[in-house]
Amino acid sequence: MASRKSSKPRPRNALYAQSGGVTAVINASALGVIEACRRHRDRIGHLYAGRDGIVGALTEDLIDIGREDPAAIRALRHTPAGSFGSARYKLKDLERDRAKYERLIEVFRAHDIGYFFYNGGNDSMDTALKLSQLGEQLGHSVACIGIPKTVDNDLPLTDCCPGFGSVAKYVAVSTLEASLDVASMARTSTKVFILEVMGRHAGWIAAAGGLAGRKAGDPPHIILFPEIAFDRERFLARVRETVEQRGFCVIVASEGARDADGQFLSDMGTRDAFGHVQLGGVAPTLAAMIKDALGYKYHWALADYLQRSARHIASRVDVEQAYAVGRAAVELALAGKNAVMPVIVRKSSKPYRWKIGSVSIAAVANREKMVPRNYITADGFGITAACRRYLEPLIGGEDYPPFKSGIPVYAKLSNARVRRKLQAFVI
Repeated sequence: MASRKSSKPRPRNALYAQSGGVTAVINASALGVIEACRRHRDRIGHLYAGRDGIVGALTEDLIDIGREDPAAIRALRHTPAGSFGSARYKLKDLERDRAKYERLIEVFRAHDIGYFFYNGGNDSMDTALKLSQLGEQLGHSVACIGIPKTVDNDLPLTDCCPGFGSVAKYVAVSTLEASLDVASMARTSTKVFILEVMGRHAGWIAAAGGLAGRKAGDPPHIILFPEIAFDRERFLARVRETVEQRGFCVIVASEGARDADGQFLSDMGTRDAFGHVQLGGVAPTLAAMIKDALGYKYHWALADYLQRSARHIASRVDVEQAYAVGRAAVELALAGKNAVMPVIVRKSSKPYRWKIGSVSIAAVANREKMVPRNYITADGFGITAACRRYLEPLIGGEDYPPFKSGIPVYAKLSNARVRRKLQAFVI
């Protein structure tokens, strides 16, 4: 009697890619993907990564994650930045960039990739959505699952974005510590300190600086949000009043601070790879304004990459959520979902409880979540109790990396290349 053939589908390969600005916990999401894929070896064959994100996928520069040392893979949980490489490379709409989208499907077909996990922000979700649509059209179905990541916390439909909790913790702690420094020197030296933080359109990171103050009058005394139009005279009056009353003034300024006409205070007149206005430093702009108008001695600091790479002071909640969305992405793909993104759903704030849900990528792509007006004080210079209730749980807990001789020990991957099967592609 002839044996019956199994109806079990053959395993298909998966591709993971990191996109845009990296975070202190994006590698924790990568670990979530890797460990979930390994639990389903009967359905997922090889797991690859795009070297430098979508650029590696386009140029068929793929990394064989299966050849990495297991200890190095485990260390991804506490390693900042993008261990497989990321890129600021935006694919435009299907009409203008169709050749590139078709190239991606060609790479997927050549390597039998049936699952694509794209770890990024708003623009990345748009790319994943278009790929899911085009794959069907070209006869190579691929489950495209977005994995949320952005320090800006501006993705809609998720309670928070992995990466934000850790940068929020860094900014809150830095604001507190710097304010103590300024206060101790204010009588004879610096009167004003300005910390510039990331946040082009949404002021979530600047809002996090407000967690440093626990009661009225505590620094930061002024927070500048992109959501609130900057008024030079009101700002200078508040600086003067604060210095006269408190002896010093601490300011947390979002890089996206702008005037009533929408003009960025620090617009350099150039654009980045995503077409966004390149910002050149709101802190020195404000410092010069204060010096010219009030004559106060000042210092300013640009948190820049430090805020998003500070894994040594990461939020434990953030690490756990980053891992969870990576793992959930795989489970969603294996459940037959396509063009969706796992999200964090808040069940309660005190105690903080959350779970993983999912939404359509179409509802997230190219959309931004701003700081609600009721999270900002009436004068526009601080955060409300409602904002504090939202933010505080996200910076909860510590998750220190291992240290050796006083320095953190982070993962070092070999990133072994997968053999190319296609002709070279120039981007």
